Amino acid sequence: MKRVLKFLFKASLIILLTGAIAFSILFGAVYIGVFGALPTTEELSTIDNEEASLVMASNGSIIGKYFAENRTNVSWDDIPEQLINALVATEDKRFYLHEGYDSRSYLRVFFKTILLGDKNSGGGSTLTQQLIKNLYGRNHHSYLSMPVNKIKEAIIATRMEDVLTKQQILLLYLNSVPFGENVYGVEAASMRFYGKHCKQLNTQEAAVLVGILKANTYYNPRLYPKNALKRRNHVLVLMHNEGYLSENELTRLKNIPLNISYSNYQKEPPAGYFVYQLKNRVKKILEELAPDGYSDYDIEKDGLKIYTTLDINLQKDAQKAAKKQLSKMQIKLDNELKNSSLKKVYYKEMTSKNHLSNEKISRDVFTWDNKSSNMTITDSLWHYYSMLNAAVLATEPESGKVLAWVGGNNYRYLPFDLILTKRQIASTIKPLIYAAALNDNMTPCDYLGNELVEYKEYGGWTPQNYDNSSSNDTLISLWYSLANSLNLPTMDLYFKTGYDEISDMLERFDINTPLIETPSIALGSIDVSLYEIVKAYGVFANNGNLSSDLIMVEKITDSKGDIIYENKNYTSKKIINENLSDQITHILKHAVNEGTGKTIRTRFGIDAELAGKTGTAQNYSNAWFVSYTPEIVLGIWVGAMTPEVHFRGGLGSGSVLALPIAGNIFADIQSNAAMSRTYFKGFDHIYTKEEIISCDPFFEKGLSGVINRFTNNLKEENTPIDRGKKDDGDKNKSRFRKFFDNLFKDKDK
Repeated sequence: MKRVLKFLFKASLIILLTGAIAFSILFGAVYIGVFGALPTTEELSTIDNEEASLVMASNGSIIGKYFAENRTNVSWDDIPEQLINALVATEDKRFYLHEGYDSRSYLRVFFKTILLGDKNSGGGSTLTQQLIKNLYGRNHHSYLSMPVNKIKEAIIATRMEDVLTKQQILLLYLNSVPFGENVYGVEAASMRFYGKHCKQLNTQEAAVLVGILKANTYYNPRLYPKNALKRRNHVLVLMHNEGYLSENELTRLKNIPLNISYSNYQKEPPAGYFVYQLKNRVKKILEELAPDGYSDYDIEKDGLKIYTTLDINLQKDAQKAAKKQLSKMQIKLDNELKNSSLKKVYYKEMTSKNHLSNEKISRDVFTWDNKSSNMTITDSLWHYYSMLNAAVLATEPESGKVLAWVGGNNYRYLPFDLILTKRQIASTIKPLIYAAALNDNMTPCDYLGNELVEYKEYGGWTPQNYDNSSSNDTLISLWYSLANSLNLPTMDLYFKTGYDEISDMLERFDINTPLIETPSIALGSIDVSLYEIVKAYGVFANNGNLSSDLIMVEKITDSKGDIIYENKNYTSKKIINENLSDQITHILKHAVNEGTGKTIRTRFGIDAELAGKTGTAQNYSNAWFVSYTPEIVLGIWVGAMTPEVHFRGGLGSGSVLALPIAGNIFADIQSNAAMSRTYFKGFDHIYTKEEIISCDPFFEKGLSGVINRFTNNLKEENTPIDRGKKDDGDKNKSRFRKFFDNLFKDKDK
């Protein structure tokens, strides 16, 4: 027996000595960097966490982030005391006693976890070691991985404790620790799960976040609320055990339900299209700030704050209005397409040519009611192919600031930005065409032909008015033609004005579509983006001045709050005179009050002074409505991704399909006193007297019409339309002279 005991003693001693020697060798190898260089004390003292850049609306609320890791660093003063207590009680109750590693914890792990197999005895890593793991990760070294990594973390933790205080270590830990869902740091986690800053967390909320750290998926309060509640209560018990909570407090807090206020900017972005477009703008600004063109700032890592022009309340109103209109109109379009040849051909081509499965399964597709449904692959493709989409853009005309930017139905599912997409502009282009005519010596009271004409030189093209009306005996005033979007008089105007004048005017307005010399451009056959047309209408709202570009950024600050960029200069240039912009505005006010846009009054009850114009593309494939006050330009486009998908009739017109979105937005503005004061100040500073339009809408041909016309012109000789704002040269013709010019033109017809 003695010999056995002696043998066992020697064997144990040899094993211990061998283990000690092996550990010493391994420790030395790790220390000198055989398994990778260790950070120096200097490097440890200057650790900076990567930090997300925040995108702020004009009211200071967060609307988006740019990040490699979703993290927002906070200061020590922003961290509630009970959050610290919860963390220490749960993860490292001897944190304030050890110097980076805890030998007691290693002994506990060895005896309880390894020898006795108690998996609930806890780990051996201190908070400092966990921080090291979060900062530097773990490398794979085959069978030596675990001991090597543990030794590394212990050595680095000891060094860190030599150069950083316990407070600094806790702060660094809380700013770097992962909470799952690509969220890092307690501030980002607090905003994600509770929608508030971490300094506003109460005790039970702090316990939930600390509980997540053990297993950030299993204890995620959104995914597994029961698990999260159980873990929260365990954290509260540990806090009680360490003296941070009384018995009464523990009982009370454990009985509070698990209530979270979850928000995810990535899944439900309040302004996803805007934030995406903004990123390139900001990068360009940062590059321009650097003398060599290479920015010193990383937008995804340096914790910038980007203050934008976006009115988040207007943005939400725009999104709500689009949803309200499209969810209703989509049902009507689906009914029209249900048994259409287009749908039959589409399904046949998709299923036969592409050999797609006919199996119906639940698919995650965008719907207005957020409900999934069983679909085949072809069903899902048709779902998007036949979907109505809307784009909404609102700007401040004087500065060019973007106030609302809705680039489509849903940024997560449909990230393609339709504000920048060129579509057939239709009659929405007409104010620019008529501006060219007015600039070329015509007046709102000049009369235009309304005859049905076949243009043989243009392939026998025969345009018609929207209602198929025409007249050989009656002329139409210029103002009435524009207000009611008449095509036949517009054709007469095109030929009287000429292609050169019109193309020059479109160029002035920054309409960059390549043009072909054809009269159809006057009816909007060209493709123009919502971005371009809203910017163009801003000229009429801004006394003839065109903003150099639409502005998104007000200022940018660095992670310390220092301003690195501020936009103080809003540049614009005069492209038409104020009198001309006043004339167009006054005519477009008639379009809203009595013309194609009158339902904004009759249906939506909008009392504010508005000017606006509808547009309906060929085959009802694109619907437009652009309207403005001196304080806001609001543009709407509605259509499918392809012009093949459209309503068969009037439901696809601009006044029926696009205008209601504007109507609902303006109704929300009108019902909000503060917003109404901001955007509905009126046209007081714009020339709005009725004398701008002092003529009848129609002029009857023949002797009686000539006499009436002559008489009216004599009366108007002393009431000039221009009100003292005459152009030089040929544009100084009197109304009397113009009468005779037009008389002979009419005779020639």
